[in-house]
Amino acid sequence: MSMTGSLQTPFLQNNLISMYSKCDSLRDSQLVFDGMSHRNIITFNALITAYSRSPNEAFSAFRVLSEMRTRGFRPNNSTFTSLLGACEDQLVGSQVHCQVFKIGFVEDVRVQTSLLGMYSHYGNLESAAKVFGGMVDRDSIAWNSMISACIKNDKLKQGIRMFGKMVGAGSKPTLFTYSMLLNGCGRSGDHVSGKIIHAQIIVCDLPADVPLQNALLDMYCKCGYTETAFCLFRYMEKPDMVSWNSMISGYSENGDGNMAVSLFVQLCRISYKRPNEYTLAAVISGTGDLPASYYGKPLHAQVKKLGFESSVFVGSTLIYMYFKNGEACSAQLLFSMMPAKDVITWTEMISGHTRLGDCENAIKFFNKMQAEGHKLDNFSISNALSSCADMAALRQGEMIHSQVVKAGFEEDTCVCGCLVDMYAKNGDLNAAQFVFSMVSEPDLRCWNSMLGGYSNHGKAEEAIKLFNEVLKQGLKPDQVTFVSLLSACSHCGMVEQGNMYWNHMKRNGIKHGFKHYSCMVSLLCRAGLLNEAEVLIKEAVFGEKNTTLWRILLSSCIVYRNFKLGVTAADKVLRLNVEDDATLILLSNLYAAAGRWNAVAEMRRKIKGTTSGKDPGLSWIEISQKIHEFSSGDQSHKQVDDAKNELHRLQENMKEWETREISCA
Repeated sequence: MSMTGSLQTPFLQNNLISMYSKCDSLRDSQLVFDGMSHRNIITFNALITAYSRSPNEAFSAFRVLSEMRTRGFRPNNSTFTSLLGACEDQLVGSQVHCQVFKIGFVEDVRVQTSLLGMYSHYGNLESAAKVFGGMVDRDSIAWNSMISACIKNDKLKQGIRMFGKMVGAGSKPTLFTYSMLLNGCGRSGDHVSGKIIHAQIIVCDLPADVPLQNALLDMYCKCGYTETAFCLFRYMEKPDMVSWNSMISGYSENGDGNMAVSLFVQLCRISYKRPNEYTLAAVISGTGDLPASYYGKPLHAQVKKLGFESSVFVGSTLIYMYFKNGEACSAQLLFSMMPAKDVITWTEMISGHTRLGDCENAIKFFNKMQAEGHKLDNFSISNALSSCADMAALRQGEMIHSQVVKAGFEEDTCVCGCLVDMYAKNGDLNAAQFVFSMVSEPDLRCWNSMLGGYSNHGKAEEAIKLFNEVLKQGLKPDQVTFVSLLSACSHCGMVEQGNMYWNHMKRNGIKHGFKHYSCMVSLLCRAGLLNEAEVLIKEAVFGEKNTTLWRILLSSCIVYRNFKLGVTAADKVLRLNVEDDATLILLSNLYAAAGRWNAVAEMRRKIKGTTSGKDPGLSWIEISQKIHEFSSGDQSHKQVDDAKNELHRLQENMKEWETREISCA
């Protein structure tokens, strides 16, 4: 037979279709198929398989199936196996499942495994379990698919139980089985289960597989055990870039930026290993809390050297690093020079300005982001709402709320928590309560936002009721929860309740932070329990060096005329900061209350000397969606004359009202 003739045989033509598809040349596969005069079931399956292997070609695979049925060929198990791999969504997969059932391949092992893989891919644990339950012969692929479905549905414990059943049934776990389980343990922070899986790997004496070793590194790093991860890393014979990236990002995520940089330097010294954009992003994100001039800026230079200037991924982490160092101008310059910007980049600009308290610029970037056609996500919306809360911009917050509804984020707990916080801080507690009531399953952050709202509005009883609801829901209160509770007790003078919550924190191992001490000292001082407040301040690890707590005590000493303790509190502050003008003013008031006028005159001379050169206080107000800013002694506002005239009018009205009151008396 000649070569030309041999190429016309169906067997070779089928192989050509497969060969071209594996070489990413689907057009040639289709041409061979179109040129065939005699086609059989194998031919159709070869082309369906070719299209099913290629992303975004599912429609073509089903088009070939339609032609196959038209020509009178009946699909077999190979057809369905390929089609299930081509399903781009679960609905199409379910329709193929119906055809499997109709034609009679529901008990075919290959088809069952493909069905299991499809449902597992889309996280449909219920359907996957039904298919798995009907399988008589379960191989490692079937078990892995079922374990994968459990992990994708955040059912790690169920996945581990399935792993136990797999071993009990005599099916040998593969390297992929262990990698899946370790990834699940890392994602959920379950280091105990992770260590058990690691022990099983050692007992089974599995070969040193790099992907499995990387899964171990990732699990230990995500669970906070970077030292254990580093021990494993050191003994790896041939760590790949994933290994290096896992360790560098592990140190960065666990707050050890110095080690992240040290590993990065070691990597750069290895001539055959070139850092990629993930490496750079990981090490840069770890240097946010370190001085930019020593770490961040040299890394920025390295980014330019390696040619990753245009990487959106790397650019976003550089912006984050500059904002963490308080260098907003550097972040803005970098942002303006980036050729392409995605949602994450814009969100970094919004969140960065929000963290620095530059709420006006945060809102500006939020509006620009929308103007450029970027789709909002829950993180960008949450940051914009936080800015509206801090800036007391109710109208802007209401506009963002309407966008939340339009974008479908009404049920997002993070967004709802920020909405509650925004309305509460803007004084609209009814709106905050309404938003909170619409959340079907609020998380702790959402509960904390509502608690904070009640606390700031002096509604201690409502805050306490809400706290009891938190406990009923089975949620574990955190430090933020108790700041709101203690603050509410402080506002309303509820000493007994405050002490109860303070002790509740101790019993449950929740560390008392500065804000907790501040609330508790304020509560005791308002109740006149000044000696108890002094004892509490001295108990705090930061008490002796914290001016705020002593200043709270000093302020209350003026009210209760406790001269001796007041002078002691003032002395504690002035030892740390001789020019603390707030303390000097309070001390002056204390001397005045005690009738020591010579000391008052001395304090006022000191105050006059310290206040010169101080930055003036700022205030702002939102009118017609525009923020107006004012500062002490500033006459630059274009409507300053109107403001003075209005103030004069109000003063005249007050004088007139006072005259009427006197005449009536």
